[in-house]
Amino acid sequence: MPIYLYWGEDDFALEKAVDSLRDRILDPQWANFNYDKISQALPDAVITALNQAMTPPFGSAYRLVWLVDTTICLHCSEELLAELERTIPAIPESSVFLLTTRSKPDGRLRSTKLLQNHADIREFSLIPPWKTEELLKKVRQVAQQVGVKLTPAAAELLAQSVGNDTRQLWNELEKLQVYAGIPKGLPAAPDQAGVSQEDAIALEVVAALVTSNTQNSLQLVSAIGAGNTAHACSLVADLIGHNEPALRIVATLIGQFRTWLWVKLMIESGERDERAIATAAEIGNPKRIYFLRQEVKDFSVHQLTLTLPLLLELEVTLKRGADPISTLQMKVIELCQLYQ
Repeated sequence: MPIYLYWGEDDFALEKAVDSLRDRILDPQWANFNYDKISQALPDAVITALNQAMTPPFGSAYRLVWLVDTTICLHCSEELLAELERTIPAIPESSVFLLTTRSKPDGRLRSTKLLQNHADIREFSLIPPWKTEELLKKVRQVAQQVGVKLTPAAAELLAQSVGNDTRQLWNELEKLQVYAGIPKGLPAAPDQAGVSQEDAIALEVVAALVTSNTQNSLQLVSAIGAGNTAHACSLVADLIGHNEPALRIVATLIGQFRTWLWVKLMIESGERDERAIATAAEIGNPKRIYFLRQEVKDFSVHQLTLTLPLLLELEVTLKRGADPISTLQMKVIELCQLYQ
């Protein structure tokens, strides 16, 4: 299919997909002649991209035209829509037309519906920090691509450590690849779930080599839940000192407290079925409910209910440009007092 639409906020994963498509499509000897990267910010960017896509490639292989940060799936004039409807079905098989955007396409627009009929649409959204099973699945998927074998415990720790930061995940796995002496470009490793302890990188190696900012964010959650103000403020300083983005810290806090609230609400309502609790809390593995029960037993629904508005207020304040460390520490003190 000559038309692709990639969208989502996971910039690194999207860039990797674009690189893979470019390497697959273009003949290296003719790449300079057959590759056009066009920014939406340029005048008549869409028309220019469509014209280039209609141009036959030089030499062998294909032409690749990449329209970056397109807005046609968010708003599209009647004149531009008419041009899209005329040109997109006629793009030759020798050209590949790629459109990328961080925003979710508006399914109500005719331009989006046109692409749904003619394009291969792929989503590159960030996995919510609280969806631990999806994060673990992503670790196994990328580890297989890199060629690194991990024990189940090592894969879980890596998922906890990097969270939904795809760039860090690749960087850490490439670091582990070097440690294990695995040459780049080897065939992918087999399914990580079936890796033997002898062949795989162990938990201890991941703990020693992997930067664990997200794990420290989870430690911050625990410190707040314990009402330990001094330790919580120290963890905030450590996280900011290690260049962990403040909004990512907040996302981890919101995710964990949200999970705790759902589990506590279900328990308080008398629900005993772990699968039902897991479904309500969006937890992929019902076996985690046993441990979550222990974590929330000393909390009240009232405490957890008051926590989320405070965290949302913190998120808004940071997005307005407040100083990260002082803002985080002030709100962390307020949260710790709630759990004392």
